[in-house]
Parts: sequence; C-alpha cells; structure tokens
Amino acid sequence: MTRRFLFVLGSARSEGNTELLARRAAEQLPPDVEQEWIRLADHPLPDFVDIRHDGVVRPPTNDDVKVLLDATLAATDVVIASPVYWYSLSGLTKRYLDHWSDWLRVPDADFRATMAGRTLWGVSVLAEEEETVADPLTGTLNNSAAYLRMRFGGVLLGNGSARGDVLKDERALSRAKTFFAQGAPLARFPHETENRPSPTA
Repeated sequence: MTRRFLFVLGSARSEGNTELLARRAAEQLPPDVEQEWIRLADHPLPDFVDIRHDGVVRPPTNDDVKVLLDATLAATDVVIASPVYWYSLSGLTKRYLDHWSDWLRVPDADFRATMAGRTLWGVSVLAEEEETVADPLTGTLNNSAAYLRMRFGGVLLGNGSARGDVLKDERALSRAKTFFAQGAPLARFPHETENRPSPTA
C-alpha cells in the first residue's frame, strides 16, 4: 500500500509555527509518498453529539465531516499538527478527535479495523521553553493511538509564539529532518495493554 500522509492542521491561524514545522518535516518525505493537507478551520465540524447509547447508527451527512472521514480512512499516516493551547490540543483538533468516536459507528466505515496498524504522529509548537508542558498533548495522542491499536510516532516539538519564531529553533529544525524516518512502535497505554472502554464517557 502506497504511504499516504494526512496532515491535519489544527491551528486557529494559517501558516503558524506548527504548520511551518510540519512542512519542514514533510519536506524530508520521499517523493513517492502522497501528502494531503487539511486545515480544520476550513472544514468546521459540528458539535459532537454522543448518541452511542441511543441505539442510533448513522452515516455522516455534513460535507466537512465526510471530507475528514474519507481523508482519515485513506491515510496510512495521520499527522496531528496542533499548537499547544492551554497545555493540550487546540479546540479544533479536539473536536476532530471527538468525531472519531462517532466514526467508530459509521456503517461500512470499519473505522477501528481500518486504522489499526497505521501510524499517528504529532507536530506541535509551544511558547514555553520546558517541553514537559506539552505532556498532556502527547498523552492524548498516544492514548488515542493505543485505543485504535495504531502505531505512535511521537510528537515533534518546537518553540515559538509569534509567527515564524519556530524557524529560529535550530533543535526543532534538526529533529524535523529525521522525524518521519524513525520507526513507530505499536502504541500502548501507560499502565496496561488491554483494550479500554471508549474514550468518551
């Protein structure tokens, strides 16, 4: 299967630091690797409504939901490019992940089986110098990958606030050169390896 990278841009602004860092990393991908870039702000998702226990199974009817579902299912590698907002993912990104819960029940999508074995990556820029501030973001992506039995490639982190700041972060730019070349192990929950209940309560 041809590798196809889906870059999900979750920033509230275009061409922000996280996108710049993701594009630097993407430049290193081989030319035969397909790339698709989707800006979540251009495909606003509706509020997620949890109907799991109502016995309702429904296909997506919103065009933006269809675009994101189809792109996600077609990807061998999903790259969540979200800046650190209030110590975790951006609201746009979190809403996208919330819809994964709905996609588990979309007829004929077979979302969980399709995503198993594929790879989830993260790219993020934060204003803090201490990278542990991004631990909640990294934990969310790792656990999401583990739930779907995906591989987790880790998170490429950079530092910056004003647009373009990350291009001064030599350490981040250096890591970007080899980020997607590293192997990605099967994601595991920190304290267990068995399936957990759905990530929505």
